[in-house]
Amino acid sequence: MRLKPIIATLAIAVASTAVADEGMWQPHQLPELESILKAKGLEIDAKSISKLTEFPMNAVISLGGCTASFVSPKGLVVTNHHCAYGSIQYNSTPENNILENGFLAKTTAEELPAAPGSRIYVTETVTNVTDKVLTGTEQLSGKARYDALQNNEKALVANCEADESYRCNVYSFHGGLEFYLMKSLEIKDVRLAYAPAMGVGKYGGDIDNWMWPRHTGDFSFYRAYVGKNGKPAEFSEDNVPYVPDSFLSVSAKGVQQGDFVMVTGYPGRTNRYRIAAEVDYVFNTSYPKSRQHNAKYVSLIKENSADGSKARIAYESTIAGYNNYIKNYGSMIESFNKGTMFERKKEFEQQLSAWINSDAQRKKQYGKVLNALTELVAQSQQHNERDRMLGYVHRSQMISTARSLYRLAYEKQQPNAARESGYQQRDMPRFEAGLKRMTRRYDETVDKAILLHFLELYAALPRAERFVEVDNAFELQNGFNKAKHSALLNEMYAKSTLNDEATRLALFNQSLTEIEQSQDPFIQYAKAIFTVMKAEEDKDKALAGKLQAARPKLMAAIIAFNKAQNKAVYADANSTLRVTYGTVGGYSPQDGLVATPFTTLEGLLAKNTDIEPFNAPKKLQQQIKAKLFGDYSGGMNTVPVNFLSNVDTTGGNSGSPTLNGKAQLVGLLFDGVYESIIGDWDYNPALNRSIHVDSRYMLWVMDKVDNAQNLLDEMHIVH
Repeated sequence: MRLKPIIATLAIAVASTAVADEGMWQPHQLPELESILKAKGLEIDAKSISKLTEFPMNAVISLGGCTASFVSPKGLVVTNHHCAYGSIQYNSTPENNILENGFLAKTTAEELPAAPGSRIYVTETVTNVTDKVLTGTEQLSGKARYDALQNNEKALVANCEADESYRCNVYSFHGGLEFYLMKSLEIKDVRLAYAPAMGVGKYGGDIDNWMWPRHTGDFSFYRAYVGKNGKPAEFSEDNVPYVPDSFLSVSAKGVQQGDFVMVTGYPGRTNRYRIAAEVDYVFNTSYPKSRQHNAKYVSLIKENSADGSKARIAYESTIAGYNNYIKNYGSMIESFNKGTMFERKKEFEQQLSAWINSDAQRKKQYGKVLNALTELVAQSQQHNERDRMLGYVHRSQMISTARSLYRLAYEKQQPNAARESGYQQRDMPRFEAGLKRMTRRYDETVDKAILLHFLELYAALPRAERFVEVDNAFELQNGFNKAKHSALLNEMYAKSTLNDEATRLALFNQSLTEIEQSQDPFIQYAKAIFTVMKAEEDKDKALAGKLQAARPKLMAAIIAFNKAQNKAVYADANSTLRVTYGTVGGYSPQDGLVATPFTTLEGLLAKNTDIEPFNAPKKLQQQIKAKLFGDYSGGMNTVPVNFLSNVDTTGGNSGSPTLNGKAQLVGLLFDGVYESIIGDWDYNPALNRSIHVDSRYMLWVMDKVDNAQNLLDEMHIVH
């Protein structure tokens, strides 16, 4: 069933129906929103925002998980501190802990290579390839359909990447109703130019994470480098700073309450069109259990690594990521239990079904789609506890590395085009970088403690839910015995050499025949479970093929229903370039409380205790007390630190430039308030607020605290 005509009429309906500041819009939709954008305060041409090769969109870039932007003609890139955290951690040692103390390269020669595998992606084209992806799939189902889609996508990517300077990916929109090919220049030499101290970049730490009021200087700077010929190249001393086609000016005036703001970036995932059965499972089972296990994961790291030790530094980035999810899931669960999302979701499905069944043609076209999808979702959840616990067992870096290396050797038997995604030639630089990163992100004691804990939980599953091959490998046939299995793991880790980078890189180049001869116990484990895990993967692909066929049919019904109700529809976030807009403003988190939209230097100082995480650098405190605000107050008689707006964002938007009506950078988006976290599933205009670090605070810290004059001089600052 071809559903393209529904989408073709979608953009036309947007301008007259989008009245709230809800929505993560694809750039090509923005001309239809021009009247709304202009009324709110956009001063540049809305059509320019829809063109990826024009200002300001060609200054907005992806880091592959975070967003960033060019802010100088010399390839200087600004993003969040937490987005550069892995690179800062990678370059830190107990003797030179730049994660704690900060880092500033006064010259380009002093800049540090980012963590292995770091990339900057400059999106140049986004092309609708729906017809090409779906070609030949009309009569297929299950794994055959899944494989056909994968093969079509891989062929498009291979053709797009004929020029090795580019990275291309196919993205699904509206649950598989549309597909777009995104082509991005892949800059491979990324260097750390500046990161403020932890007492700025992570001020408030996990306590303040997702909270308001906030006083975090969540910003850092990279620089992009290319070969002397101007093309992307791996790190070399001979490389030169990349010259972007455009860059953002940085405002020292900032914004005021009620001002228009716009955020451009690469939001990760939202789930606003998921069905009630999925909502029920995620909020009542998946999130609570994941939160519990993630908290234990963090505690195991801390219990087995002293604060400030080499082991702790190796896991700082991991701890930060897990703590973020722990708090995120906590808010999700709390908001879900307090709110009415589940009831509204079920009510919507009842209304949708009634609308479908009220018309014979609609009933014929859409009558079975909701029930069909519900049945498939139930199948996907059938072994959820087994999959969860084995998943945690396999998070052991020794196991995950061994399994990846064994799978690579297996895939290399096939022609490149036939290999599983992630194991093709295009993926090898990223794969190799991961093997290198492990050197500074692994500790045996920590890894062993994590594996032992989750092995015990896996062993507690009913025998019918466990895999015989896993039980045999870990001697779990008669259950778990802590002393016995601790000794078993001690022996495995003692015999393994996967903790050695040279060994990992040697295995990286081995054939399947060669790697199967390895006596490394973790490689042997990967070999022992490969056949059964591959069989499970094929089952999952068969189910995914059915889901990929069912979900777009439901989305087509939802789009048609919403159009009939004169409601706009935007695609869920999927890590592609989006634009969202709104205004600066506070909110009321609960009865009797009103949160104002700005925090200030004085508030930061009042919160300071000189104990982590409220330990601002001494010089910063002195400058506040002396009221040395410089030209960064924007008429507020202080320097704003963070501000709130109602732009619609999610994870992946971190580091996104916050722009005013002239497309000048007035801040960086880095977080959302606690009450808005559930926005990934359920947008609430009263509570949806994003948190931005104010450009005035960024400039003030660079000028008055860290003396980063060399960077300020190359940026275009608007006073």
